[in-house]
Amino acid sequence: MSRFSAVVWSSVGKKFLTGITGLALCVFVIEHLSGNLLLLHKDPVPFNRYARFLHSLSELLIVLELGLVAVFVVHIIVGISIAMGRGKSRPRQMRYHKTARAGKPSRKSLGSVSMIFTGLVLLVFLIIHLKMFKFGPGIEAGYVDEHLTQIHGEKVRDLHKLVMEAFSNKWTVIGYVAVMLLLGLHLSHGFWSAFQSLGMGHRRYTPIIYSVGIVFAIVMAVGFLLLPILIYFRGGV
Repeated sequence: MSRFSAVVWSSVGKKFLTGITGLALCVFVIEHLSGNLLLLHKDPVPFNRYARFLHSLSELLIVLELGLVAVFVVHIIVGISIAMGRGKSRPRQMRYHKTARAGKPSRKSLGSVSMIFTGLVLLVFLIIHLKMFKFGPGIEAGYVDEHLTQIHGEKVRDLHKLVMEAFSNKWTVIGYVAVMLLLGLHLSHGFWSAFQSLGMGHRRYTPIIYSVGIVFAIVMAVGFLLLPILIYFRGGV
């Protein structure tokens, strides 16, 4: 193993990687929710225009998506490695048996002890989500006419219609809401621990960052899960 690899794969290096990739994913979550809020418009044009704008980025979008995939992969691999390392470093009789909050000054919580579980669920969800929307109808030849619309005379993919159709199914909505609750649980620990991993912990500021992280997790989870609920009760398509 080279010196660089040894540094990167050291305990400090892995913590830095999880912290920086975790914060990058938090930025992505904010951006993704901001775009999805356009679904609250009954008029499909704003959301389809937003989707068309992203598609118009062409090669830049491909670069951004590949970068995002790299961030996801690094975050997952390093996160699993850290969790496995913690498990091996503890004698079996000393491992935690409780998942309740440990109390001050510890930040142990349900969110912290379930990070691997919630992370893997989110990974599976992401794959399904991409299959449903990014690579769903409108891409395959058999759906072209049904899932195309026009914006300023240009034929574009009617992603708004596809989302409305998906969230008119109650089981899709229930599943989506359940996963978004797990997203909130994951973020509730992930946000503040990212700062800790980057060495930004401080006796005075850590409680503030922790509180901001809880608020952030709630806002993101509620924002995402309210969209399918509102669309479903509004009648979907």
